[in-house]
Amino acid sequence: MNLIDAYRYLAALEQHRHFGRAAAACHITQPALSNALRALEAHFDVAIVRRGRQYEGLTPEGAVVLATAHRVLREQEALQQALAGSASDPRGTLVVGAVPTAVPIAARFAARLVERHPGICPEVRSLSSQEIETGLDALAIDLGLGYVDRLDGKRADAIRAWPQYVEHYHLLRRVAHGGASLHFGVPLRWADAAEHPLCLLSPEMHNRAILDRVFRELGLAIKPVIETNSVMALLAAVQASQLVAVLPGALVSTVTGQPGLEALPLVEPDLRTPIGFMSAAAARPSHALAAALKLAAEPGWLAEAAAHSGPLRAPPRVDHEVE
Repeated sequence: MNLIDAYRYLAALEQHRHFGRAAAACHITQPALSNALRALEAHFDVAIVRRGRQYEGLTPEGAVVLATAHRVLREQEALQQALAGSASDPRGTLVVGAVPTAVPIAARFAARLVERHPGICPEVRSLSSQEIETGLDALAIDLGLGYVDRLDGKRADAIRAWPQYVEHYHLLRRVAHGGASLHFGVPLRWADAAEHPLCLLSPEMHNRAILDRVFRELGLAIKPVIETNSVMALLAAVQASQLVAVLPGALVSTVTGQPGLEALPLVEPDLRTPIGFMSAAAARPSHALAAALKLAAEPGWLAEAAAHSGPLRAPPRVDHEVE
């Protein structure tokens, strides 16, 4: 049995939570993946995977093995990068987890990183805030992009943060007079936004918790018409109907070329949420991670991130209603 391969298959199974998808991600057959995991169980003489008609998670012993697998795979990747490249010419994989609302910025960052260092192969994953924090703790991901205000004093000791930009929020809707590209309307109060049929991210997403808190502090109870964990579903719903969505600038900027849409900056309150990169404080950074953190701190990149995520326009007046 190749222990490194078995660790890689176990990590893939926990990531995809499906035997077939994990096997496909590892470029092997499903029987080969299952056989390797059974051999790993025989090697340690413990049950690792809880099996039923489908994947049901890991046993407590399996969780311990997975934690070791992540550490071993992280060290192996760092070693391979050290042998294949250098600090000035980094090579290898960089796993970046981003909250859904920050994925456009994460993708833009990955593109800039590859332009500078063609030997780096970023893997951008859309993850919840909890998945990012768990992934950093377990060394399953190298870099997270998300809500740094979630890091309390305790977690701040384990996770380092690099502030990137501040989320500003907009109401996105379809309009008949949208013109050839996205139209930016005048600011709208949050209280007025609550009167419209809302399509929002599902309750387990931190973005939704932020929006719920704003409406609750205004004394408003909202009931979305549609809930989803996919930002693509939000955008598609708005484009195909009279539903509206509350989205940060990073997502609104991705549809600036789309006709028939209008974005209204939300005010009263003027909500701003800090977004930053995060990495495990105890992890020895690979060459790829060191290069990414260097780019993340550069003024040119920070200006680009702010330009594609903040207030996309500052209209002159406030309307209390959307016509």
